[in-house]
Amino acid sequence: MSKRLRIAIIGGGPAGCTLARLLHLSSAPTSVTVFEREQHLHDRDQGGTLDLHDETGLAALRSAGLADTPEFTAIARYDGDSMILCDKRMHRWIDLKSTKDGGWFAEGKPEVDRLALRKLLLDSLPEGTVVWSKAVAKVQLSTDGTSAIVFTDGTKESGFDLVVGADGTRSVVRPLVTQAEPFYSGVGGWNMLCPNAAMTRPILTGLVRRGSLFAYSDGKSLMGQQLGSGDLYITMFSLKPEDWQRNSGYDVNNPKAVKSALQEEFKHWAPELREIIASIDESKVWPRNLMTFPTGIRWDSKPGVTLMGDAAHVMCPFVGQGVNAAMADALELSKAIEATLDGQWSKESLYGHIQQYETTMWDRVYKAQKLTEDMIGLMLLTPGAPANVIEKYVVRATTDNMNVILSSIWGIFIWLYYLFIKTLNRF
Repeated sequence: MSKRLRIAIIGGGPAGCTLARLLHLSSAPTSVTVFEREQHLHDRDQGGTLDLHDETGLAALRSAGLADTPEFTAIARYDGDSMILCDKRMHRWIDLKSTKDGGWFAEGKPEVDRLALRKLLLDSLPEGTVVWSKAVAKVQLSTDGTSAIVFTDGTKESGFDLVVGADGTRSVVRPLVTQAEPFYSGVGGWNMLCPNAAMTRPILTGLVRRGSLFAYSDGKSLMGQQLGSGDLYITMFSLKPEDWQRNSGYDVNNPKAVKSALQEEFKHWAPELREIIASIDESKVWPRNLMTFPTGIRWDSKPGVTLMGDAAHVMCPFVGQGVNAAMADALELSKAIEATLDGQWSKESLYGHIQQYETTMWDRVYKAQKLTEDMIGLMLLTPGAPANVIEKYVVRATTDNMNVILSSIWGIFIWLYYLFIKTLNRF
């Protein structure tokens, strides 16, 4: 009889649930349990919307048998890929209509609310796969090659052949493989909400056009994204000292105080952008310090344990790479586990396949980390952005997968286009 690999996934976010779903569908003999510290799906703010990329997030959903289901079709908004990037005067440096509205430059990638995506993945798992309210205190590696998990409620489970840390930025699994810790990126701010925007703020809804609006100036960003629920998800991030939440001079958890402070801070921005701040729900705000890992981080592999998603490579959410990278991790790790069980199973073969998975992950994620780092540098750290750097921004955002000749031709076109725009508008 073949060995049934016992796997513990720590964390029931998109990465952990995607891996559990893929292993559930696999013919490889595995026993999978997901331990989630939250009490239920709605225990915390899940964030706004994201675009699923064909080669990462969508590829994982296709392998998981979910991409063509009615449940996914119901939450995938192919009309949500419109995008405006502007400055504080509301000058539009990028203005892409949705592909549904005839926009031929938009990429046609489906927008999905993070909450809806997580629910889709959770609902696809057999009952009992996810154990809620089970926070992990530590993981113990045994001399026999198995692992034990100690929970904060004092209980303990042993005998796991593989423990996967999918437990986010503050991972309790990570210290088993690396002493590296995420650090503050220098960018902080709020996640906020405008409920039922079509009814309460129709002008703002028309501006966002079912997609996204990104405004940058003076080291600040103000963003509005359409959610499938009809709400607008609003984020405001800027360059801040790490202790800004303690020393802001007001309660950063008090929505009315935050709204008042932001109205003052953005009083010289265009009226359309101040409308975003005016729309904020006065019942809830979520202050955040954005954390990141050093670009290109690696570690020495260790038998019986690995990382994925934000636990392995957290990055700032400015280019939509985090969840896509996490779901690609899940797809690649599931293949590594299947390959282990296809042959003569042993601890050594599992270790070897995990090493291969981690090497592939590092190489793939490096591009996403570098892109995120470069975009923050261009839009938040460069004086005069976006006007001074828009050409570099567009070229950097679009040429990662182009060959040298095509990227050179595209780069020349972009520079000439914006030279014309700036001359016409005398920027």
